[in-house]
Amino acid sequence: LKIKQDELQKVVDSLNKLDQELQGAKAKKDKLAADVADCEQKLDRAQKLITGLGGEKARWTAQAQTLGEQLTKLTGDVLLAVAVIAYLGPFTAFYRTSIMQDWVRLCMEKEIPCSDSFSLINVIGDPVKIRAWNIHGLPKDEFSIENGIIIDQGRRWPLCIDPQGQTNKWIRNLESSRELRAVKLSDDDLLRNLETAITYGKPVLLENVGESLDASLEPVLMKQTFKQGSRHCIKLGDSVMEWSSEFTLYITTKLRNPHYPPELCTKVSLLNFMITPDGLEDQLLGIVVATERPDLEEEKNQLIIQSAENKRQLKEIEDKILEVLSKSEGNILDDATAVQILSEAKIVSDDISKKQVVAEATEKKIDEARVGYKPVAKHASIIFFAVADMANIDPMYQYSLTWFIGLFVRGIHDSPKSEVLTERLKKLNDFFTFFLFRQVCQSLFEKDKMLFAFLLASKLLLGQSDAVEGEMEPAELRFVLTGGLDTGDNPHPNPSKDWLSDKAWGEICRLDQLSPAFEGIRQSVVSHLVDWWKLYNSTSPQDDPLPEPWQDNLNIFQRILVLRTLRADKLVPAIQKYVIAIMGEKYVAPQPFNLQPIYKESSCAVPLIFVLSPGSDPFSSLLTFADTLGRRVESVSLGQGQGPVAQKWIDEGVHAGFWVVLMNCHLATSFLPTLEVICEKQLTAPSAHKDFRLWLTSYPSSIFPISILENGVKVTNEPPKGLRAGLLRLYESDPISDSKFFNGCQKTDEWRKMLFSLSVFHCVIRQRRAFGPIGWNIPYEFNENDMRISVRQLQMFIDEYDEIPFATLAYTCGECNYGGKVTDGQDRRLLMTILDQYYTPAALEDNYKLSPGGMYYIPPRCEYNEYIAYVQSLPLIAPPEVFGLHDNANINKEMQETNLLLNSLMLTQSRDSSAGGVSAEDIIASTSEDILNRLPPDFNLELAIAKYPVTYLESMNTVLTQELGRVNGLTSVIRKSLVDIGKAVKGLVVMSAELEKVGTALGSGQVPALWLKKSFPSLKPLGPYIKELLERIHFFSNWLNEGPPTVFWFSGFFFTQAFMTGAKQNYARKHKIAIDLIDFDFVVKDGENDCVVPPDDGAYVNGLFIEGSRWDPVLHTLNESEPKVLFSPFPTLLLKPAQITEFAKFPNYNCPVYKTSERRGVLSTTGHSTNFVMDIRVPSDKPEAHWIKRGVAMLTSLDD
Repeated sequence: LKIKQDELQKVVDSLNKLDQELQGAKAKKDKLAADVADCEQKLDRAQKLITGLGGEKARWTAQAQTLGEQLTKLTGDVLLAVAVIAYLGPFTAFYRTSIMQDWVRLCMEKEIPCSDSFSLINVIGDPVKIRAWNIHGLPKDEFSIENGIIIDQGRRWPLCIDPQGQTNKWIRNLESSRELRAVKLSDDDLLRNLETAITYGKPVLLENVGESLDASLEPVLMKQTFKQGSRHCIKLGDSVMEWSSEFTLYITTKLRNPHYPPELCTKVSLLNFMITPDGLEDQLLGIVVATERPDLEEEKNQLIIQSAENKRQLKEIEDKILEVLSKSEGNILDDATAVQILSEAKIVSDDISKKQVVAEATEKKIDEARVGYKPVAKHASIIFFAVADMANIDPMYQYSLTWFIGLFVRGIHDSPKSEVLTERLKKLNDFFTFFLFRQVCQSLFEKDKMLFAFLLASKLLLGQSDAVEGEMEPAELRFVLTGGLDTGDNPHPNPSKDWLSDKAWGEICRLDQLSPAFEGIRQSVVSHLVDWWKLYNSTSPQDDPLPEPWQDNLNIFQRILVLRTLRADKLVPAIQKYVIAIMGEKYVAPQPFNLQPIYKESSCAVPLIFVLSPGSDPFSSLLTFADTLGRRVESVSLGQGQGPVAQKWIDEGVHAGFWVVLMNCHLATSFLPTLEVICEKQLTAPSAHKDFRLWLTSYPSSIFPISILENGVKVTNEPPKGLRAGLLRLYESDPISDSKFFNGCQKTDEWRKMLFSLSVFHCVIRQRRAFGPIGWNIPYEFNENDMRISVRQLQMFIDEYDEIPFATLAYTCGECNYGGKVTDGQDRRLLMTILDQYYTPAALEDNYKLSPGGMYYIPPRCEYNEYIAYVQSLPLIAPPEVFGLHDNANINKEMQETNLLLNSLMLTQSRDSSAGGVSAEDIIASTSEDILNRLPPDFNLELAIAKYPVTYLESMNTVLTQELGRVNGLTSVIRKSLVDIGKAVKGLVVMSAELEKVGTALGSGQVPALWLKKSFPSLKPLGPYIKELLERIHFFSNWLNEGPPTVFWFSGFFFTQAFMTGAKQNYARKHKIAIDLIDFDFVVKDGENDCVVPPDDGAYVNGLFIEGSRWDPVLHTLNESEPKVLFSPFPTLLLKPAQITEFAKFPNYNCPVYKTSERRGVLSTTGHSTNFVMDIRVPSDKPEAHWIKRGVAMLTSLDD
């Protein structure tokens, strides 16, 4: 049994072993089966991953390589990016690009790795976020996107310079979902709104700030938070509140060129958000395509939104894939969830990618169709910037982008249609250009309408890519404005000094070097003097052909450059002719004043603004217009205490629907901010009556709110120009137009003749303003009120006296009514002299002549209609003789107009643009260096005082040393400013506001105001000024080294009165006579050998010029000027001190002497202008009144 049991046990053990082996084999089989299943799953997952992500291999490999390259350049790129955010916000696109290029070059020089073509957008821009910004209204140009990134990434709150309101609109759209609060500094609840926003993390938009911010905002600007328990808090005013990290502050200003102090700039991120040409062009293209092809634009907008959504989803999917891959531990094939997520993500990704490819292909087709309309967008963009530049000329010329776009849309709808695209575009451009021109012109003064037409023509031509007739280069335009920049001596001798001035010859020489088109013109003038003299001597040189070959070789604009050199006085008609040739005659035709269409442009929410000019009074026209419409009008003349009255009438008018007129807004400085709030909130309220209108009148003023100007309808209504128009206006206005008044005098014959005489007098003294300083030293604002009171006094005195009291009339009219405004002594003498011609018994004679030619006379007794008929028969433009002036005065008048036009045009020129490939900085640097090299060292005053000590009998020693001190003071200022500006343009020192003004003046060929503070009075441009300064230094140097001259250069003294006092003092001390009994008598020394040795008493002086007449060396008396000769040198004078009682008696004209041709200056304690030097008695064979009316005066310095 035991044996059997043992055998059984063996069998059992064997069976157990086999069973174990079986179980092991089964386990192995199960494991192998599991491994197979797992392997199959992994293969499946691997297949999915390979299939899913395999397509990404090429892209991700390339991206990995790109990221690798970027990683090596990351240091420099991040350095540049933070520098852009920190420093470049305030700069324009041009300067920003230039500075970034310099920084990239600097990084490479310092071996800091960075991208060759650095772009802030590529380095830290988020394409998805940028696309979202564009959808919300951020312009698509690179400059605007960079600004968006600076706002997004910067740590300081942004202060955006936003004159066109683009940023404001974008921020409102961007933050609308977060309950944006828009506030102003003037709001009463400003701090309360801020507190709420800070606590609850809402965005705040602080709009339309000025050049300073309220001090109460300091904690918010500086983010002065502190911890109170577990909360972050901030103290605002007296309140402490919780600080939410979600709070955002945006600040915007509508000022075009604000000057913020450095302490404010360090607290905010100052950003220049002025719209760029590219950004505006893209917007206008969208508008024109949306109007012309709404199907295309709608599809385009849908694609933009779809594309933005696709890119957002792709970015999310890509981020999800990377997140899964980065979080997966071990073998990713073991993570079924991860593989599932990746697979699904890829399916969605592929679907989106396909849609994106289709969308991009469709968008490309749409863009190709849109490109056809691009010329219109470019054209309109150029026009907008021309309109925007007008704000540099007058603060009232403000036009918003919203207003411009509104006109653009109207222009698209109203312009002639055509099926042919090219024809349609041309008609649209032509229609819109003139439509906008008319709209702008109704708000421009007459003096600026021609300027605006030329500005449009020049901007459009400079923006043309294809060559056209009249094409211009920036360097050519700058030459027209400045005549070229030159501070050195002209190496080429003047070929004909008898008719060709040195100034004109210098400009011809500079024109010869301007461009290849003008090469040889200098030699042409030398070789064909007679032909060029004929052009110079022509009465209308702008219409005459240039000497060959220049007429054929030069285009119409280049001919203007030639005319500028020879006859600058004809530049305005030449520019008018150019505008007609390029733009059409309608651009120079007068624009009629009519309130009806202007009224139609307005609404209860749009104020109407009359921009006033001297002599204009639109109130009577407005009342007449209101009567025709049956409207009630309430008016308030603003001034002290009138603000609440104006507010009351507006409150009533808004509800009742009558008109409110606020006059003289420029005087109501404190009320204007309130008025701005009224216009923004009260007028735009739904409850405002549709018939309500707010009319405002104001002289040009920089304090007038920009928002009112931009959103209002601006109108100018100037008084008529010309004697005929002025007379008609008087006879058609109250009180003369009132038949009861006109026929109400007992002595009808005398009354009507004297009335006409007074009317002509009024128009003559008003129109003399147009001739500049030769007409009046100070341009007085004589107006209809002066005339009305004088007319009523005239009627009263004629009725009350048996004989007409001419002396009384002359006193009341000349000394009181008109003379009350006259502050200059010479002007008062002129006024009374002119009045003597009109208030005279001779005026009662039939056909009394008012002009030497006899065309203007006082008609014999006539009825009212006969006077009107006579006035209408007079010439449109009165000859200078009517005003008592020489025919040359027309040249003065035309030169005034030319200078005004050129100076205004210069204000519209940007310093961004280079002239002939040379940057403004290069011009400033080279000009500074040239002047510095020519300046001699300062005088040694100690040596001068030792050589010319103060002595009792020689006062001229003191005069010399004082003058040398003044020269040193001026040259020191010039030298220091030139050295500093040279360093500033290289970036070695800070460009202060003062230095910037110096640089701007040097770049435009003007004398910096900084120099003029220490200088002798001068109106010369930079080149002639430096030349005169060196001549003065040479004059004093010769005096210092060689002794007093025989003939003193009177014009060379800084303080002329000191020299005159010195000459009197020497005479008084020599002859022991009290100096207050002495004055100068004058002897003209026009002989060749009259001044060989110094005089016994007094001094010989030269260097004076006479304007309005000339000295006749044959007759030894004053005589009429030669044609086209405005200034002629006056012979040497002997200033002969003598007792006043012993002066020689001879027929003379008491001729005033001024330092500059401007004549006006500050009224000093002597009763004379600071520009006035003295009166000189000059021999004359004509009555003194003749030369007084001619405006004859002597000058110590000319303008060129």
